[in-house]
Amino acid sequence: MLNWDDFHDDDTVTAPAPGQAKPAAPTPQAAPKADAEVKENAGSYEIADTDRISRAEKALDELDIAAGLEELEMGAGRVEVDDKRMINARADVNQLVPFKYDWAWQKYLDGSANHWMPQEINMNADIALWKSADGLTEDERLIVMRSLGYFSTADSLVANNLVLAVYKQITNPECRQYLLRQAFEEAIHTHAYQYCVESLSMDEGEVFNMYREVDSVARKSAWSLKHTQALGRPNFQTGTPETDQEFLRNLIGFYVVTEGIFFYCGFSQILSMGRRNKMTGVAEQFQYILRDESMHLNFGIDMINQIKIENPHLWTPQFQDEVTQMILEGTQLEIEYARDTMPRGVLGMNAAIMEEYLHFICNRRLAQIGLKEQFPGASNPFPWMSEIIDLRKEKNFFETRVTEYQVGGALSWD
Repeated sequence: MLNWDDFHDDDTVTAPAPGQAKPAAPTPQAAPKADAEVKENAGSYEIADTDRISRAEKALDELDIAAGLEELEMGAGRVEVDDKRMINARADVNQLVPFKYDWAWQKYLDGSANHWMPQEINMNADIALWKSADGLTEDERLIVMRSLGYFSTADSLVANNLVLAVYKQITNPECRQYLLRQAFEEAIHTHAYQYCVESLSMDEGEVFNMYREVDSVARKSAWSLKHTQALGRPNFQTGTPETDQEFLRNLIGFYVVTEGIFFYCGFSQILSMGRRNKMTGVAEQFQYILRDESMHLNFGIDMINQIKIENPHLWTPQFQDEVTQMILEGTQLEIEYARDTMPRGVLGMNAAIMEEYLHFICNRRLAQIGLKEQFPGASNPFPWMSEIIDLRKEKNFFETRVTEYQVGGALSWD
């Protein structure tokens, strides 16, 4: 491991240990020598081969500086706020300020303050309960396995789409700044699932390959890939009504459905387990992940709505109908997943109650992007889920630590 003491300059004076004599003051340094004398005495180290240096100098002489300066738009005017747009902007994406979308920068700051790591969460009680022959029912074990199986792949799909597709097409630097933070959080989430699987000594092959072997998990993953993979084409580029709609379709499939609907059955199941003082470590991991994902969702909704404002010609009646159908498809897939993971009543919930909850979630997602609700009157049977998502600080029902967002090093434990 690196030790910062190894990097002290030769003349650095370190504080004496308790009871140790104070070290003598360093010998005063002689006045700097004249430049000519310094140069004359230089050369106590070996230099690169003269032929290599000559080749480097020649390459620099032949460098097409003009082409490089043209690429940098040397001499161009400074970025104005009005030049910035979500997509297809001409403004330099490397100039972060001035901000146009203060909400994007604030979400980046909030996300950075919310930092946490999986290893901070104690898994000992979960390990004992999982190994106990009568600690959990078979239905409860199924929920834990299915949740880890789906989410371990889903967050990888989300991260791939984010890094390989979305980031390239967004032309606003403050939004890009948040996307980089989100990408890191997706890596933390995947790490958290791996940490849970490893801690519980699960069959890693079974969990991480579940999206190829369990139909209800596979169908959700296949839907996400179908509606997000188009942007992965090497030649894809926004700039036409068709490609701009394709990008908007991707954002809706990615943020509104995959992160905004597909995650909610599993989250509510695991958090309900935690409320009953079961698998509290896994539940706490999911609590932190859910709050991250809630911010991802809200950021995605803001991006979608901003693109709509700046490009109203994309939001045609036909496109709105298509998007509504997408969200209904996603809702139905999550209902199928609920039926598969809860063949009987468990944890104070069942598939029928979950169906109403998902109809409620569907209504919210539609309304958030300006579309008509499809299940009028659907209510939220799990009000405690809203409390977990929305409150900045609450009494932690896992009775392990305060869950107010703050940097990991400052987390306070009860």
